[in-house]
Amino acid sequence: MENDTATEILEATHRALCRRGYADLTLGAIADEADRSTSSIHYHFDDKETLLREYLDHLHTRYIERIDAVDGGTSREELGSLLQRAIGEVEPASKAPFRTALLEVKAQAPYDDAVRERLRAFDEFLLGRVEDVIADGIESGQFDEQVDAAAAADFLVTAVIGARTRNVALGHSADVRKSIARYVDAQLVAKEPTEATR
Repeated sequence: MENDTATEILEATHRALCRRGYADLTLGAIADEADRSTSSIHYHFDDKETLLREYLDHLHTRYIERIDAVDGGTSREELGSLLQRAIGEVEPASKAPFRTALLEVKAQAPYDDAVRERLRAFDEFLLGRVEDVIADGIESGQFDEQVDAAAAADFLVTAVIGARTRNVALGHSADVRKSIARYVDAQLVAKEPTEATR
């Protein structure tokens, strides 16, 4: 498939998903967004499910680029920036059609192995990145050596995903960033400077 055509169709899928939601997403709606015929969409993708999988792969590539772009001077700063990027903007669901549509897609995971596999890739990537930053912080003495990097990363990623889901599903807009920062300061940051940080 030509790269330009693929990108155009995937971007049209994004627009159609945001406008219509998952339940009303059809190849016809995507074709309308792409200003193409349905047959031209069928030429590249067999069905909506195949296109959705490709779209999730496309999102995953962009997600990796966004998360990999996060950097910080210290492990604490990098962890804060990484979690802030992962949380994204906290806003009412009515102003976040993409997040609403993505939540609908996530609801398909228990019934669709291919969707679940792709969503797991997002989760594992973020989890691994957070765990690596925490492990680096422990090694450098910025974080307490008693911290279990894997358990802390799992808790933080769960908090981020929960905050996003509550925001979309319930319009809950509490600033979870402050709670996460308090957790990091109270549970991860080394209380006494170590040789590595002196």
